[in-house]
Amino acid sequence: MSIAVVFDSAGTLLRSYRTARDVESGEVLSDVETTLLTCRDRARVLIALNAHSRDVMGAPDDQFLSEYLCERNVGFGVSCLQQVTPHEDLASLLYGDRKALVEDLQVCIRDVWGVLKEEDLVVMDSGAILNLADRGIEFTVTAGGRPFEGAKETIEALHALGVATYIASGDRATKLERIADHLGIPRDQVHGIATPTIKAQVVEDLQECYETVVMVGDGINDLKAFRRADVSILSEQQSGNKPEKLRRAAGYTIKNVREVVPIVQELSDDGIVSI
Repeated sequence: MSIAVVFDSAGTLLRSYRTARDVESGEVLSDVETTLLTCRDRARVLIALNAHSRDVMGAPDDQFLSEYLCERNVGFGVSCLQQVTPHEDLASLLYGDRKALVEDLQVCIRDVWGVLKEEDLVVMDSGAILNLADRGIEFTVTAGGRPFEGAKETIEALHALGVATYIASGDRATKLERIADHLGIPRDQVHGIATPTIKAQVVEDLQECYETVVMVGDGINDLKAFRRADVSILSEQQSGNKPEKLRRAAGYTIKNVREVVPIVQELSDDGIVSI
C-alpha cells in the first residue's frame, strides 16, 4: 500500500511559542494560539509577512508598520481566514494601515526570542491579524519554534517504511525549508503559507498519487484537511485544549509525534520500525 503522511508544522512537528499584541490596547498575549485567536472573529485574517526579524528590529520603532513594509517591499501570504477575500483587498488593508507601529511587531519578536534564545535550532516567523471590519491591523504576531524531541526519528522511521512525508503549514516557506532540511523531508514536498483550504487541497492532490493519505495536525486550521484525509491524527503534544469539532474529525489522538509511526504501521505491510 502506498502511503503519504502530511504534517502541519507549528504544534505538530515544532513546539511553538507565539505572541500577539493588540494594536489598539497594547496588550501582549503571550503563548497564544494565533489560529484560534483569528477564528474567534470571522472578520479576522491571519497573514505571514516575508520579513526577517533582524530587519524589523533595526527599523525605527515609531514608524508605521505599513510604511516599513512598503519601503522594504515586504510581501505576505494568507495563513488563515474564514471569509474569502481578494488578495488585493488584503494588501490594501495591510499597506494602508495607520494604526500599527513597527514597535508593535518588535515587542512580539522580543518576547518570543526571550523564551527561545537558548535553543539550538530556532525558527521564527512574524505576521499580523487583519480585521476586515475595522479595515486595518488588529494584532501583530510572532511565532518561534524548535522541533519536538523525536520528530526527526519519526520522519526517518516513516521513510524506512517507504512512506512519503510532506509538510503543509501556514508558516513561510523559508522557515519550513529549514525545518524540512533538519528533519530530512525534501523541500519540494513542503507547502508553505497554506490556508485551511490549501491544506485540504494538498491532501486531495496527494490522493491521486497514493492509496492512503494521512493528515497530522493540532489546530482548527487543520480541520478541512482532517475531513478530506483518509486517516486523520490530532496531536496534543503542544496542548490538550482542542475544539470539540476538531476532536470529532480526528480518527486518532496522540500525545507524542512518535505515535504516528505505529498508526501508519497498521496501514502498511512493510514491517515494524522502532524509534
